[in-house]
Amino acid sequence: MTKGRIILIIGIIILIGGLVIGIDLLRRRAQESSIPPGSVPIYVDGKLVAAFTPDDLEQLEKVSFVDAEEGKTQEGWMLRDVLLLHIAKADLSSETRITVSSSSRDKSVQVTWAEVRDADNMVMFDLANKGTLKLVSKLERLDVRDEWVQDVDKIEVNAP
Repeated sequence: MTKGRIILIIGIIILIGGLVIGIDLLRRRAQESSIPPGSVPIYVDGKLVAAFTPDDLEQLEKVSFVDAEEGKTQEGWMLRDVLLLHIAKADLSSETRITVSSSSRDKSVQVTWAEVRDADNMVMFDLANKGTLKLVSKLERLDVRDEWVQDVDKIEVNAP
């Protein structure tokens, strides 16, 4: 009889654990489904904190630079300014990791807050011809077309 009770208790614990995990997954899906189509979600330490569309960036100051590879002007909005619309500056340390990715192109780049906040690096979003965002920069590892992240659809910010 004691062995039967132990098995029953273990079964109840597994059931409760499964319910907690299931409810958490449902909450995440509901939260993600509330993101308007075409928006770029911003996650901080795995939690969705905001989403924006290219149209939302019109309130920010536009900046530009001429890329070294083709000599074309890249014009758009600083990633730093986009993040500061949704994340308090005090929550970002120099070592904070920021990952900008495109699932359709299976491409991502990771930069630090120190690199992003430095205006000389020009880590910025430019509007691509088809209306999507591309991440461009003067940073050595992100300064040519093959290194840019085009069709950006996710930003993840993680504490060091």
